[in-house]
Parts: sequence; structure tokens; C-alpha cells
Amino acid sequence: MPGFDIAPTSFLAKSISIICSAVSFGSARSLLISSPFLHVPAIGTLSITPSFTPTNNSGEAPATAKSASSNKNKYGKVAVLMGGNTTEREVSFMSGKAILASLIKSGVDAFAFDPAEEPLENLKKHGCDRALIIIHGKNGEDGKLQGALEYLKIPYTGSGVMASAIGMDKYRTKMIWNSLGIPVAKSQFVEKANYNPDMFKLDLPLPVIVKPADDGSTLGFSKVNKPEELIPAINYAFEKSNKILIEEMIIGDEFTITIVDGKIYPIIKIEAPQGEYDFEHKYYSDETKYLCNYDLGAIQPQIEALALRGYHGVGASGVARSDFMINRDGQIYFLEINTIPGMTGHSLVPQSVAAVGIDFDKLCLMILDGAGLGK
Repeated sequence: MPGFDIAPTSFLAKSISIICSAVSFGSARSLLISSPFLHVPAIGTLSITPSFTPTNNSGEAPATAKSASSNKNKYGKVAVLMGGNTTEREVSFMSGKAILASLIKSGVDAFAFDPAEEPLENLKKHGCDRALIIIHGKNGEDGKLQGALEYLKIPYTGSGVMASAIGMDKYRTKMIWNSLGIPVAKSQFVEKANYNPDMFKLDLPLPVIVKPADDGSTLGFSKVNKPEELIPAINYAFEKSNKILIEEMIIGDEFTITIVDGKIYPIIKIEAPQGEYDFEHKYYSDETKYLCNYDLGAIQPQIEALALRGYHGVGASGVARSDFMINRDGQIYFLEINTIPGMTGHSLVPQSVAAVGIDFDKLCLMILDGAGLGK
């Protein structure tokens, strides 16, 4: 694509000596371990609030207590929506528990709510003033939940109905980005209803990536290097979704960039063992390295501009994360946008903002500040 062919010598990447890891969020995890809410299912209307307000020698509440009281008044009663009917339910609970512990620590009157366990309209019965959505994948990140909250008139975090639906649909995101001059990998869209393995013709040269078009966390993801691997990979992806995407395989380095309320945060380079950044290496492995505040040199302003164009192009708001690659020839390829990115100890958004001094607790409040309707 014109304007995006970058010579290999033009991006002599320089990493500052910061390697982020899950250890940087040990304080959040230790709070989780000690919190009583972990001993019950992360569902329903569990709420943990202090039974007293500590005072200093003058009888006044200390600054931390005042701040906690202020947050309780500012945000009202907050539901942290986690779990849900989604293939990423486990990851959602990991993120949701960390956020819930953080909000309670900051004095917010927060409680866990799992839409898979009780009707969403019960939020009204619980006196919910706003909802923080941390349900990943379909039925949480695809606009359905956002639409229901619009109907209930409960302000919610993240992108609105349309942006969520577009962002969850990798194929339509690619179409929009391509129309905006954002470089994307060549792809082929396949629907299960129209798929016949005996008649199927691959329009792309091998190797390719096969993945669900509307799911995340690399679930249903396969690399195909040989013709005989293609049909099994397609069948595997169809186990996760009725819509799949086959993409040319980009050989190169993988990166991610965080955007919060239209502001760019540091780029992270992802170095997974053997280049396999799969579900295990995303959420559980300590072998994956995250090089924070990665400097891409002369092309960095271009990448940041493309990321912002993609964010606004799909109508995103609040927190989002865009993934991109740079191949061996220096060509940039944007892969997808995540409108409800993970918030676990291994997640990339907390690591990115931490590189500029924003801790996990402050990030959670920043997300909550963005709650609204009619986005």
C-alpha cells in the first residue's frame, strides 16, 4: 500500500531497559488473595464496604479515607460485569476480580455481577448507578450487552453499541480500516452456512492464519503451513464461531498500542517463545516478554497516527488496544482492535499505562470515569 512500505533500516527499534511482567502487579494480586470475595463465586450482588471511617488525632478523616468517601459519592453503586455467557468467561473473571478488588480499595461501592447467573435487569433492583464491563468476547464485547444497558439507562464503560459490534467483527474492522488507508493483511471471509469442504478454494497463498472472525484471546486460532492442515484448521475455528477469517501469515515482530480516551500510551513489543502468542502464553506463561515503551524510531509517529485513525474509525471510546505487526521488510500491518482489553496480571493495557506512572488503581478509576450512554 502506498505510503506504508518502510525500508528495514528505517526502524532500528530501540528498547528501553524496561521489561514489564506480571510481577509489577503483585500488589493487586496480593489484595485479591486476601479479599474475602474470592471465597465465594464472583456473581450476584456481593458488596464489600468498610464498616467504619478511621480518623486522625483531631477527629478528622485522613486524606485516604476522604478520598475513598469521595469516590463512593462520585461513582455511586458500581456493578463490575464479569463472566457472562462467553468463551472467554475464565479470562473475564480474572480481569473482573482484579478490578473489583482495586475499586473497593479506592473506596468505590462496587459489587460483582455475572449476567450468566441472574437477569441483567436485576441491576436496577440492586440500585446500580453505573456498570464497568469486563466481559470479553461475544455477548460482552460485541454490542449486545451495551445495547441492553442503553435500554436500562445504566451508564457503562468502554465503547458504545456500534463501535463494540464493529470491533468484535474482525472482518468488518479490516474493511473499515482498509478504506481509511490503514494497512491490513490480505484475508478471506468464510461463513459456516455457505461452507462446503469439498468445494472450498483458498484464495491466498500458504502459509495462512485461520481464526474466528468474532472472538478473541486466540481461541480457535491455527497456523496453516501445509495444504492438508487447512480443512482441520477451518473445522477447529468453526467450533468457536460460525464466521471465520483466513489471513495471510505475517512473519515479523508483534506489537500492541493502548489508547485511553483518544490518548496514545506506550507501545509494547511482545516476545513469545517460538513466536507462539497463544492463550497459554497470553494469560498464564511467565516466558512471554513484554518490552514496554518500545521505541520504533522514525516510524513511531506514523504508527501512532494509524492507531488513532483506527480507534476513531470504528467509533471506539474509553480504553482500547490495537495489535499490529511489522514484517521483515518493514511493512506495517494492523491486525485488530480490542474494545474491552484484558486487565489481568499478564494483560497489556495495565503494563502500557504503568510505563508512564499510572498504577492499576488509577487506571480502573480512569475507566470508570468514562461510563456513559449514547456513545
